[in-house]
Amino acid sequence: MTNQPHLPTSHPPTPHPEAPELFTWEFATDPYPAYAWLRENAPVHRTRLPSGVEAWLVTRYADAKQTLADNRLSKNPAHHDEPAHAKGKTGIPGERKADLMTHLLNIDPPDHTRLRRLVSKAFTPRRVAEFEPRVQELTDQLIDRFADRGSADLIHDFAFPLPIYAICDLLGVPREDQDDFRDWAGMMIRHQGGPRGGVARSVKKMRGYLADLIHRKREALPATPDPGEDLISGLIRASDHGEHLTENEAAAMAFILLFAGFETTVNLIGNGTFALLTHPEQRARLQTSLAAHETALLETGVEELLRYDGPVELATWRFATEPLTIGGQDIAAGDPVLVVLAAADRDPERFADPDVLDLGRRDNQHLGYGHGIHYCLGAPLARLEGQTALATLLTRLPDLRLAVDPDELRWRGGLIMRGLRTLPVEFTPVG
Repeated sequence: MTNQPHLPTSHPPTPHPEAPELFTWEFATDPYPAYAWLRENAPVHRTRLPSGVEAWLVTRYADAKQTLADNRLSKNPAHHDEPAHAKGKTGIPGERKADLMTHLLNIDPPDHTRLRRLVSKAFTPRRVAEFEPRVQELTDQLIDRFADRGSADLIHDFAFPLPIYAICDLLGVPREDQDDFRDWAGMMIRHQGGPRGGVARSVKKMRGYLADLIHRKREALPATPDPGEDLISGLIRASDHGEHLTENEAAAMAFILLFAGFETTVNLIGNGTFALLTHPEQRARLQTSLAAHETALLETGVEELLRYDGPVELATWRFATEPLTIGGQDIAAGDPVLVVLAAADRDPERFADPDVLDLGRRDNQHLGYGHGIHYCLGAPLARLEGQTALATLLTRLPDLRLAVDPDELRWRGGLIMRGLRTLPVEFTPVG
């Protein structure tokens, strides 16, 4: 039923009689058959999420791309016509209480334009290229820690710490404090796997730390900026020179860059490695290319891994500011809309053989990092980290292999991100 009638948010949605069950643990293992069914039968589908919030899921590529760029869909949760039971359930747990709402994922122009302009200076191609040696150094250091063991959990030992330490360096978090960030971030990505309220407590601790760090950096800020000045110092300098960046905005910006900048890369490395280990012909193809010191297949390969089983399953929340139509379906003002990137990026109307992993795929305008004014600001850094991590793993541990049956792996709970809880591997120990 592709054109089901709009229902008030106070009533449960009418289920499609044949619709697959969504958001179960079985679904999380392989959501792609369910998404294929939705694309074909209910491409703009109203459903009740595990949190109790009712939202529209957009699953076709053309509709998804249009929706991501539609300025009638706001990022500001204030536009959500939310019932009492759904209050505060459309964002990151704890961000409201911690006063961290004024970040790029929750605001619209002109504030979005102003803040994005300030932060974008940290993610220019030149700045990212300058950061490449540090990413390589971190990658090698992490592999050194387990290379002689012959086994590792690539999520815990590698994919998780790499982007944490990288984004901490970029923000200007002192090295002696970075393990605290690692602990807080670990709680944030465990979601249902941690103690009740653990995410909100970690967000609160991070907020307190960032407020103190901003204060300390402001006190010590030199009159003249260093060419390699860290991002938090740059935000402080901008706010002190007429850019009207409040302390809350600076803390929220640092928070969301950490939160959005690390989990996506954890999942890119984890999902990407898993895909390569379960597609040996593609993995061998990439290793042959790397051995010849070629980079073209690595670059297209990371884009294909982003499309095939990307780190972000659903784009972050949007709310209709007025009645509108998506894919022939009427959406009421105040309704939440979620673009299912994982479904759009396997749309056969846009990608040939979408369920096939092809590292050499050329026509690959995937939506893995979004589209429009909210396109992921940190995408260049994430690509650098993904390329460096995968190339170094496959080069230094050439016989890397799964240590368990693929069916034994479990995926983390949560709505927006898609990532493995663990990735046990084995390999010939390297001194």
